[in-house]
Amino acid sequence: MSARPLLLILLTWLPMAAALAQPAAAPQNVVNLSASAVVEVDRDWMSVTFSTRRDGADAGLVQRQLKQALDAALTEARAAARPGQLEVQTGQFSLQPRYTPQGAAIAGWQGTAELLVQGRDSQAIAQLSARIQTLTIARVAYSVSREARDKVDGEVSAMAVAAFRAKADRAAQQFGFSGWTLREVQLGGQEPNPVHSQPMRAQLSRGGVEEALPVEAGKALVTAVVSGSVQLQR
Repeated sequence: MSARPLLLILLTWLPMAAALAQPAAAPQNVVNLSASAVVEVDRDWMSVTFSTRRDGADAGLVQRQLKQALDAALTEARAAARPGQLEVQTGQFSLQPRYTPQGAAIAGWQGTAELLVQGRDSQAIAQLSARIQTLTIARVAYSVSREARDKVDGEVSAMAVAAFRAKADRAAQQFGFSGWTLREVQLGGQEPNPVHSQPMRAQLSRGGVEEALPVEAGKALVTAVVSGSVQLQR
């Protein structure tokens, strides 16, 4: 290749390289916006954790006692089980040594067994709590089921999008523009947190009659958030 064509190639490439090296111009008339919407729904899912503890010198005996207590509770709970309405699941089952104050020898054994009952039929779960005699209530929680959340997701998302569009319309009008186009957008939400009650005993006695667990689930808030940016147009 002769020197002239090579020089021509270099002269042609240099302006292109200079153009590529220049930073892109900052976008003009861009507004960042965020909008949200909230819908109130019932906490329709109840979870009750039953548990018991045993302590003794013999590990085998402690384990058998835990198993007997859990088996009796499972028999009662399985009789009331219905898919989606009242579901039964075993939880933690542990056995650990208990050491002397000096930690040199095993002084005994302690163990824990748990049973989880959950579902939409809070009244049935409450009545069951009065019939389980071998375990006590460790935790109670109320939350929004996935089915209930799915029903309102579309509604709350549409409300958030409408609020975002209204904000974009106001921004364009207030800044003297005729309209706007969407540059980027993100749509998200916030899961309602479950509500936990304080631990309590499984049976409430009054005059020798076992009573069901009081139930008051309350409400939860389902939230949708839309954020992004719009390009204002003349």
